[in-house]
Amino acid sequence: MTENKTKPNADAAEETVVAETKSNRKSLILKVLILAVVLVAIAAMWFAKNASDTKADAGQAAEALETGGSADTASVESQNADFALEAEAIDLAALLSYKLPIIIDFGADSCVPCKMMAPVLVSMNAAYQGRAIIKFVDVWKHSGAANDFPVQVIPTQVFINADGTPYVPSKDLGVEFGFYSNKDTQEHVFTVHQGGLTEEQMEAILADMGVSK
Repeated sequence: MTENKTKPNADAAEETVVAETKSNRKSLILKVLILAVVLVAIAAMWFAKNASDTKADAGQAAEALETGGSADTASVESQNADFALEAEAIDLAALLSYKLPIIIDFGADSCVPCKMMAPVLVSMNAAYQGRAIIKFVDVWKHSGAANDFPVQVIPTQVFINADGTPYVPSKDLGVEFGFYSNKDTQEHVFTVHQGGLTEEQMEAILADMGVSK
């Protein structure tokens, strides 16, 4: 009699455990599905927001450049490598298309006066993003980059106005410039400075080129 009463109770207990296990599994699966849906929704919102921000930044940078105004440093650099400081070669036609004053420094990472000027170039490139183009080329690493420019010593800076003409100082800035003309036409084609420049001197030159600080 005792055995007959115990077995049904054991079976009932086992069925209860199985039912509870199935219920727990369903609950766990439901929670996982809900979490997955939430994560997907968050990811979709994040991608949508970043895509919108990127598009807006690109539009603002392009508009600023077209109107000759300033643009946010990160926005400009993220859209076009022409505004990055270091270059392996100079595509002058591409740079002139922005209609901004241009200063190109031909130097080398390992020459002493170039090392002294390096922090100046970094600072000026960052400060004048969207208002002027400031480039640096290591001619010891990329010797061909200076072939089209009158570079005899390093560092040498080349100055070009926003309209593509060689820069000509309107007053004495305390900086000695060199002027190069075409042999046949005698047309002025390049204005350069040999040696290092201070940040104050570069700011004075850019101001004379029509760039506000």
